[in-house]
Amino acid sequence: MSRVPTAVIAALTLVVGFAVADLTDVRALGGVVLVAGVVWCAVRARSAGWWRVAAVVLVGAVCFAVSHPLGGVIGAWPAVAVAALVLGGATYALVDRPAEQPARVA
Repeated sequence: MSRVPTAVIAALTLVVGFAVADLTDVRALGGVVLVAGVVWCAVRARSAGWWRVAAVVLVGAVCFAVSHPLGGVIGAWPAVAVAALVLGGATYALVDRPAEQPARVA
């Protein structure tokens, strides 16, 4: 089944949320995008298990929080890009990566 990985959607949620807030000067609209993305990813990834979904949400919250002070150091857009890459990688590792198959015994 071909579909966009949850990791891509999670990462894009941070980027699009920031873009909406930046372009409209209404931070709450960016927050709406973030919440919608979190809900969508959580529903989509629920088959991975509640603890993995909770871990992705926690990583996303940390990435969001850390991107703010990081933005003062490297700039807003680069900080968002770094946060999105970290969140995408964590999401892939926790919910998108295929389960390893057990070794076959001959």
